[in-house]
Amino acid sequence: MKIEKKTIEIGGQAVIEGVMMRGPEHLATAVRRKDKTIEVIKEPFTSVTKKKTFLGLPVIRGFVSLVEMLIIGFKSLNYSASRAELDWVDESKKITKSDSRKKTEEIFSYILAFGLAFLLFVYLPYQLAYWIKLDKGNIYFNLFSGAIRILFFVIYVWIISQMKDIKRIFQYHGAEHKSVYAYENNSELTSEDIQKFSTRHPRCGTSFIFIVLLIAIAIFSIVDTLVVRFWGAPQLFIRLGYHFLLMPFISGISYEILKLSSKNINHPLVRIFTWPGLSLQRITTQPPNNEQIEVAVVAMKCALNIDFSDHENVVIIPQK
Repeated sequence: MKIEKKTIEIGGQAVIEGVMMRGPEHLATAVRRKDKTIEVIKEPFTSVTKKKTFLGLPVIRGFVSLVEMLIIGFKSLNYSASRAELDWVDESKKITKSDSRKKTEEIFSYILAFGLAFLLFVYLPYQLAYWIKLDKGNIYFNLFSGAIRILFFVIYVWIISQMKDIKRIFQYHGAEHKSVYAYENNSELTSEDIQKFSTRHPRCGTSFIFIVLLIAIAIFSIVDTLVVRFWGAPQLFIRLGYHFLLMPFISGISYEILKLSSKNINHPLVRIFTWPGLSLQRITTQPPNNEQIEVAVVAMKCALNIDFSDHENVVIIPQK
C-alpha cells in the first residue's frame, strides 16, 4: 500500500518485541506476541512544546523534548515488558506481586540504571582526568574525559549487543528506521519495499547522544576556562555540579543541530559531524526480518492515523 507522504516527522524507538512510534497527534506501541498477533496500544499525544510558546523556543524545546521522550520511552518499555512477561512466564510458576512491590522494583531498577550510567559515563572519566593531573588544563581535561566517555559508551553498547535479547531489540530498531525511511521517501509500505532502505538514520537517538558528547566537550572547555581564570581549578564534585547544570543547554543545542543536520544531510560538514553516530548505528541497528518490519509498520500507521486493515493479525488494546 502506497501512502501519500505529508510534511510531518515520524519517529520512535524499539521496545521488547516491538516498536513505539510517535506521530504529530498520537503515540502507538506495537508488540508481537507469542501467538504471532500484534497488540497495539494507542494514545493521543501532543508535545508541550506545541502547547506553550516559551517551551517551543529554539534550544528550550530540545531539552523539553528530550525529557518527554525519556518519559515516553520508559513507559513504552514497561508496557512491552508486561506483554512479554505474559508470553515468557509459566503461569503455574508465576509469583503474583502487589502493585506496590512492582512499583518499588521498577524504581529500584531505574536507580540502579542511572547509578551505573553516572559511574561509567560521568564520574570515572572525570576521576581519571584528575588522577593524571589534567584538572587545570581545561581543553585537555575535557578532550580526555570526553574521549574516555565516548570510549566507555561504545564499549558498553558493543557488549550489550552480544546479548540475544538486546540483539532482538536492535533488530526492531532497524525495522523502525527502515519503515521511517520508506515513509519519508513515499515508498510502498510493504516488507519487500521497506527492506530496500538503510537501517541507519541521521535523526536517531544514537546520533543525538554522539552530538551531545561532542558539544559537551566544547561547552565544558569554555566554561572551565572561565572558572579557572576567575576562581582557580575546581574540585571534582564542584566541576561535576556545574557541568550537570549545563546539560539542559547542551541537550537543547544538540537537538537543534540534529534537526538541522537531518534537513541538510548531504552537506559535507554535516556528513562529517553525523558520521560517528551513523557509524555506531552499525551496532545499535541490525537487519530485521519481515515480521519485525510488519510490527514497525503497524505502529507507524497507528501513530499517523493510517488505515491498517490489511494487517489481519492486529489487536488494539483498549486504554484503562
